Amino acid sequence: MDRDLARQLERAEGAVGASYTAVPRAAQRGATWHDFDGTYAIFDTADSPLTQTFGLGLFAPATPDLMAAIETFFAQRGAAAMHEVSPLAGVETAALLADRGYRPIEFSTVLVQDLEPGTAAPVSSALRVRTIEPDDHGGCGTWIDTSIAGWSGELPDSTPLRAIAELAVSNRVMTHFLVEQDAAPIATASLGIHGGVALLAGASTVPAARGRGAQALLLAARLAEASRRGCELAMMVTAPGTASQRNAERRGFRVAYTRTKWRLGFAC
Repeated sequence: MDRDLARQLERAEGAVGASYTAVPRAAQRGATWHDFDGTYAIFDTADSPLTQTFGLGLFAPATPDLMAAIETFFAQRGAAAMHEVSPLAGVETAALLADRGYRPIEFSTVLVQDLEPGTAAPVSSALRVRTIEPDDHGGCGTWIDTSIAGWSGELPDSTPLRAIAELAVSNRVMTHFLVEQDAAPIATASLGIHGGVALLAGASTVPAARGRGAQALLLAARLAEASRRGCELAMMVTAPGTASQRNAERRGFRVAYTRTKWRLGFAC
């Protein structure tokens, strides 16, 4: 693991996140993003998980002037400044954040895998995986409902799950996958691609169907699609030490680094 790879991974996730601001329903409510010397600052809504930065301290030093500009970007839109920070940004970045009143609020594990050309698509006798096209309104509705059912109880009650899912299926940068068992939808996941890096995200399974192999199938399907589209790397982000991380490691992912999310001020 080196700084160049960290830049590549953080740029991919930042670019995919920024793509959501171009979705009409997001743009109409003021979603936007800005490149601050390589740090991508993304605003959707004040309570959206998309609202944060990627790449701080990796592409240019984090200076007081840079931090002030980013903080103004968020403050003008009524949002707290939050930064996903790789440890490869250096202790000086963490020290500056602490000096400016930031507090760590979340850890996440970034995992990576080299992709080989011709990765085979998965086969399952019991489960069926398919992609959902943006113009398939029925399929999009099913994906939204299944995603919400899978994430309910996993995230804080204040998380706007339906708004996030509706925004996701409207983003043509993303490819969305649905797993069905006996024609019943049970799991969802998404794939975004930037700069030869495939970002695997949004995986969820409805509680009653967990443990049936749906996520393993979704993981394999997305890796096969990423390989088909010429990606050289795949990445995913999980909470540390979770079943999602273990599933990824069993499928060939390795831990690149553990990231810290910093928030300006303390969330009560």
